[in-house]
Amino acid sequence: MTSAGEYAEAVAPEPIPVPPPEVAKGILHPREQARHRTLVRLPAGPETGRFAEWYWAVRWDLRGRPPYVAEVLPFPCVNVTFERTHTRCGGWVNGVCTTKFTRELAGEGETFALKFRVGGFGAFTGREVGSFRDGAVEITEVLPEAAGLTEKVLSASAPEQRRDIVEEFFTEAARRAPVDESYLLVLRIVARMESDRDLTRVDQVTERFDIPIRTLQRLFRRYVGAGPKWVLRRYRLQDGAQLLADGRPADLAALALDLGYFDQAHFSREFAKEVGMAPLEYARAAVVSESSRHT
Repeated sequence: MTSAGEYAEAVAPEPIPVPPPEVAKGILHPREQARHRTLVRLPAGPETGRFAEWYWAVRWDLRGRPPYVAEVLPFPCVNVTFERTHTRCGGWVNGVCTTKFTRELAGEGETFALKFRVGGFGAFTGREVGSFRDGAVEITEVLPEAAGLTEKVLSASAPEQRRDIVEEFFTEAARRAPVDESYLLVLRIVARMESDRDLTRVDQVTERFDIPIRTLQRLFRRYVGAGPKWVLRRYRLQDGAQLLADGRPADLAALALDLGYFDQAHFSREFAKEVGMAPLEYARAAVVSESSRHT
């Protein structure tokens, strides 16, 4: 039997900070999106926290209002979601999403989810998570023992109650899970990828961690479900989108270099491809959204 303490070096022991929805990393057009739905985050428990980061709950009520398309640049991780909308109801395992995720919010609906750590779901289940990359499967197809869990979660009303139900389901299995040194290595690598903007190339990662490129690729295929190069680019694009939404960068060329791009043109092309609009257009949209909040 293992405890969360054995993962201390790879998993921060402090409670996971809960950023306000309007500045949450990965959410595109955060201020505009916050006008159409609510977002609550709750930390995972000590045992579940070995594999998962936080719970998140989104609710919207747009009855009598036009639908809204919410957009996200997702983290490179698996989410287990429980949803109830006017079009569907159920529980799903959502694999790593390598493109911009869009969701039309219409009428009244809600989603409650557990966000796993990068590599956490693969370590928890023993499955190669690349098998459901860019897709979602019903939760019982991956976790047969979860039969009835969706109904329990959706029958509760408060996010805290729902967290307790999901925690009870995952905690015992998490407590029994053995220490996985390969997973711990993936956690350390990914944490550095996310926080260190000087890491912009895969060869820098292999040098920093003294690991062969093929081993790194194999670890990411098994635990993450996407390659290390893509994970690096996703984190840097998330950084760029958040900085642009905050209105902080005054020099787009300098921002591109800070994010590890060869020049502004490379950053602009990749940003436009992934986000759907050029960086300056995205920044202007954030200014307009902020202005509309105060009118």
